[in-house]
Amino acid sequence: MSTANSPIVLVIEDEPAQLELLSYNLKKEHFRVLEATDGEEGLLVADEAQPDLIILDWMLPKLSGIEVCRQLKRQSRTKQIPVIMLTARGEEADRVRGLDTGADDYMVKPYSVRELVSRTKATLRRTRPGSVGETISYGDITLDADQHKVHRDGEVLRLGPTEYRLLCTLLERPGRVWSREMLLDRVWGRDADVDYRTVDVHIGRLRKSLYRSGQPDPIRTVRGTGYSLDYDV
Repeated sequence: MSTANSPIVLVIEDEPAQLELLSYNLKKEHFRVLEATDGEEGLLVADEAQPDLIILDWMLPKLSGIEVCRQLKRQSRTKQIPVIMLTARGEEADRVRGLDTGADDYMVKPYSVRELVSRTKATLRRTRPGSVGETISYGDITLDADQHKVHRDGEVLRLGPTEYRLLCTLLERPGRVWSREMLLDRVWGRDADVDYRTVDVHIGRLRKSLYRSGQPDPIRTVRGTGYSLDYDV
């Protein structure tokens, strides 16, 4: 199974055994996994890679998990990324502190890896529904990720696999401007040997597939930056 359009999960954990265990189990569920072993590295990777979800240990060298979470939620580029906090602190006051800082979920060590993966999927159903098999819609466009079908105004669209992944990415965050670099990473994968022109070519093909006489073009070109799915232009 290709993981080019699979959700990206950043695991920030300084214990090698825990990091290896989490990465192995997440990859087994077809997530793309990035790793960081201290708070400062975690912030850098989060800003650069823009993951879909962050699993964050509370006790980290250089910068604590609480401070990492606080800084993530302050920055416009990372504030929307959901965070699941891992900690040995089980007291209610600590859980409240973690959630108040901006964490979306909280698990106390020792935890069930199976449950953590389940919670990861549940969170992504809200933030990247297409990547976990949900149906997503915007305007008159509907994408059924489970059936792998796309409709516009009730009519079935025939999309190539790359155009399908592009549309899925755009549909999950209508109105968001995606740079070509971000689309390359999300749709083709971080290690793909393709250039920005490839993005433009496939956006053009997607536009052609979405075209319906008398209907507006839902893809907005943001000159010098990238593309957005946005009827309200």
